[in-house]
Amino acid sequence: MPKTQQKVSVLKLLTRGAMVMLGAVIAAYGLESVLIPNQVSDGGVTGLSIVGSQLFGLPLGLLIALLNIPFVVLGYKQIGKDFAIYSVLGIATLAISTSLMHRVPTIIEGDTLLITVVGGIILGLGMGIALRNGGALDGIDMLAVLISRKMPFGTSDLILFLNVFVFAIVSIVFGLQGAFLSAIAYYIATKVIDIVEEGLSGSKTYKIITSESEEMVETIRERLGRSATVSTVQGGYSNDQIKEITCIINRLEDSKMKELILEIDPSAFVAVYEVAEVRGGSFNKRSTH
Repeated sequence: MPKTQQKVSVLKLLTRGAMVMLGAVIAAYGLESVLIPNQVSDGGVTGLSIVGSQLFGLPLGLLIALLNIPFVVLGYKQIGKDFAIYSVLGIATLAISTSLMHRVPTIIEGDTLLITVVGGIILGLGMGIALRNGGALDGIDMLAVLISRKMPFGTSDLILFLNVFVFAIVSIVFGLQGAFLSAIAYYIATKVIDIVEEGLSGSKTYKIITSESEEMVETIRERLGRSATVSTVQGGYSNDQIKEITCIINRLEDSKMKELILEIDPSAFVAVYEVAEVRGGSFNKRSTH
């Protein structure tokens, strides 16, 4: 690889890492300046960490780091090394940031509607920025992806289902009102994530027209562990016979797919569609490493 390309590649990796860290800092600020001081929690592993911190007096950052370890291992096995590395970076930054911001001034108090809306927006913005750049701030997303490959349920449905149990536990510390407010804030956060990540909660279909179809299919199989179908189509204007690749991926593989396409054929024509549900075939059985 030429030195210029190596510099661009390193710069891209560093930029992505910095954006994941920025997302974690923003999420931590939403937690410490809006949600937690008003007895409102997050969902997922972070929500469980908040409960543990309130019950046992342990540092929130420490619990976030420890409870996410098994999920990062799952992320490495099921999604890939890059995703795991960026997730470790994001989770570590979130853990440190919550500790440093523990005594930051509370920006909103009393107004429950404003608390849930503003807190959810800030939290969702931070999580969305991290996920957009290939990292996760909460292990429950990784667990949902893993379960969805073994069972006929969508990832977003499983995330919602798993968080029902989280908010039930939250009610032990923050009461029913706190649990309901936490659920509302989390719902708002997921919608903000959708906006930032452009449909993060579902699977995506990629249709790729490229002159490097064989290399593209083989690379998708090797790097993502995804199969792809190749069809011969005819150009409406040129009448040339060209190859069209169709591949379905989950939301956490989106950034890696974009990088892969850009690397092999920067001039490829790419169309991306949202997929509400995927069942059958090998989609839920393949792992990436």
